[in-house]
Amino acid sequence: MVRHLPFFIPLNRDAEGNMLSILLETERLLLRPPLAADIGRLVALLNDFDVSKNLAVVPFPYTEDDGCAFVVKAARERLRGEAFVFAMVAKADAGFLGICSVHPTKDFMLGYWLGKPHWGRGYATEAAARVAGFAFAELKAERLTATWHHDNPASGRVLEKLGCRPDGGENSPSLSRGTEVFCHKVLLTRADFERGE
Repeated sequence: MVRHLPFFIPLNRDAEGNMLSILLETERLLLRPPLAADIGRLVALLNDFDVSKNLAVVPFPYTEDDGCAFVVKAARERLRGEAFVFAMVAKADAGFLGICSVHPTKDFMLGYWLGKPHWGRGYATEAAARVAGFAFAELKAERLTATWHHDNPASGRVLEKLGCRPDGGENSPSLSRGTEVFCHKVLLTRADFERGE
């Protein structure tokens, strides 16, 4: 059952009343809030266990109801300033590729996932660098945190390219696996990010 979804993208302002970006760009990507039109592709890409197993709160299988709930939640959290979730869209063909987000209420946690057909092309690094730049420039973050599952070294390489440094590790739940998985924790400071640009 498809739920009613918001037809508008709420605008956000920072504490001083300045408008925050809702659209970000890179050389190959447009990063914008997820929309109802993305749900079909979102569901298809997350119904690949190789993708969902590396995400903490994504169930497997992933249903259309899950996709609808995600889009609604992303809009609500953006409006409240709790999370800024961006759909990765290829400029070349307007294709939905995955998600990249930053969560200010969770110690400025950076997260991303990319559909398997798009792995190995540098999209995750490109999107994560742009969203990290948004967090430092517009959200005034001084540091970002992220985690990656021990059996997903490609994600670790993305974070290393951004300038992230190891910051310990911990077991973390994986809904799709139905168990806890050891995750490496990393930290990216504003200074390290700016040195890497």
